[in-house]
Amino acid sequence: QVQLVESGGGLVQAGGSLRLSCAASGRTSSTYDMGWFRQAPGKGREFVAVITRSGSSTTYSDSVKGRFTISRDTAKNTVYLEMHSLKPEDRAVYYCAAGPPGALLQRWARSWGQGTQVTISS
Repeated sequence: QVQLVESGGGLVQAGGSLRLSCAASGRTSSTYDMGWFRQAPGKGREFVAVITRSGSSTTYSDSVKGRFTISRDTAKNTVYLEMHSLKPEDRAVYYCAAGPPGALLQRWARSWGQGTQVTISS
């Protein structure tokens, strides 16, 4: 079982930036793809970004492409989400996720974090 702990959420003005972090632990954490999903009030969970276990490949949703960057420090088993040019519609609870190669692109994860709130003020 992989344990995921997110940090870095908060309140930011529209147009601002935030960086989320997700620390993974567990026997198989280094072999998993890792990524981010988000859930806005009254909506379903939405895919945001994924990075492969090696960090060599990333995929983004169209809604964040060009504004968000996912990266991974394999030595620390930590994944980051740099968010820039934040918009009111980015407001959501952001969840870190981990899963076998390809799983997150199928919107399925083996493990989920507890979520961190991102609030955008206009």
